[in-house]
Amino acid sequence: MKFVMFYHSLYSDWNHGNAHFLRGIVKELKKRGHEVDVYEPEGGWSLNNLIKDHGAEKLDEFRKYYPTLNPQFYNPDKKLNYEGILGNADVVIVHEWNSPELVAEIGKKKKEYGYKLLFHDTHHRAVSDEESMGKYDFSNYDGALVFGEIIRKIYQDKKWVDKVWTWHEAADADLFKPNRDEEKEGDLVWIGNWGDNERTEELMEFLIEPVKELGIKAKVYGVRYPEKAQQALKDAGIEYGGWLPNYKVPEVFAKYKVTVHVPRRPYVEMLPGIPTIRPFEALSCGIPIICSPWEDAENLFTPGEDYLLAKDGNAMSYRISEVLKSAQLAQSLSENGRETILEKHTCAHRVDELEQIIDEIESPLADEMKINNGK
Repeated sequence: MKFVMFYHSLYSDWNHGNAHFLRGIVKELKKRGHEVDVYEPEGGWSLNNLIKDHGAEKLDEFRKYYPTLNPQFYNPDKKLNYEGILGNADVVIVHEWNSPELVAEIGKKKKEYGYKLLFHDTHHRAVSDEESMGKYDFSNYDGALVFGEIIRKIYQDKKWVDKVWTWHEAADADLFKPNRDEEKEGDLVWIGNWGDNERTEELMEFLIEPVKELGIKAKVYGVRYPEKAQQALKDAGIEYGGWLPNYKVPEVFAKYKVTVHVPRRPYVEMLPGIPTIRPFEALSCGIPIICSPWEDAENLFTPGEDYLLAKDGNAMSYRISEVLKSAQLAQSLSENGRETILEKHTCAHRVDELEQIIDEIESPLADEMKINNGK
């Protein structure tokens, strides 16, 4: 099959977490012999920020890690060559970062070219910004892929689109894998962006204060850390590493003994059950992970075996200390987490699911033939 996908960026993961999952999915589709074209807009904010801060040479580095991926660019200010882009497509997937105008236009072209058409939602806008979701025209879409069961129910309740499938994110387990023999450089590492004040208090309670209290060697990677946040890290003795390309994450995890997961507030309060991509990748890398409170409403993992939970900052300090002191506990978490990913949360599993979903959708041409035949 030929897949055509419209996303914000495949090249850049600068403050753009969806690139992580997309890369793994495209790799897996290509591995299975599918033809895949990924289109991203010229001048996209994520890629622009990446090049501005770190230079265009980072694109060459990306190609070394993902030699089979070759994203295409289009000018969002000009009319697209829809025949050239969509004419031979079997499946088209449009991500929610795209403009309502592009979403609608690709929908209108569906009948002309006969592809199956899906919308892909990987954000909390369905509950945090319902007004923006109302601007999308899904009238020609076969359905939506959403990254959590609670989002699926919202789509159904709002009747935004006829069919909705839960399609969780997952780890590219070939890239995100353990390297337990790597010599350790420190105790704790956290990889994540500051988060537009969506988890400022939580990062103080579950990351910065525990590290300060324990006096352990820690490092934090991410972008959009304001001066006040960087000062808080410094006061706690935490080294700030700035942006880290996501393909380098496995190498960094291998050099530390434990990490933490601190989900953004919208996911904890409004979207329980959606862990986002980071825990999948950490578990896949086999690094012990301790989570601030979140509800695994869909039973994706096994708390206490795959990861530990900390109900507050004091509990987080205790749990971190526990993992650092007990090689047996650390090894158990590492092995269980990796095993759970390999059993049910790899990008290969998600492509299996995607292929099944596509099989469920009858092509527009088949529908038209039924009508013409009086069925």
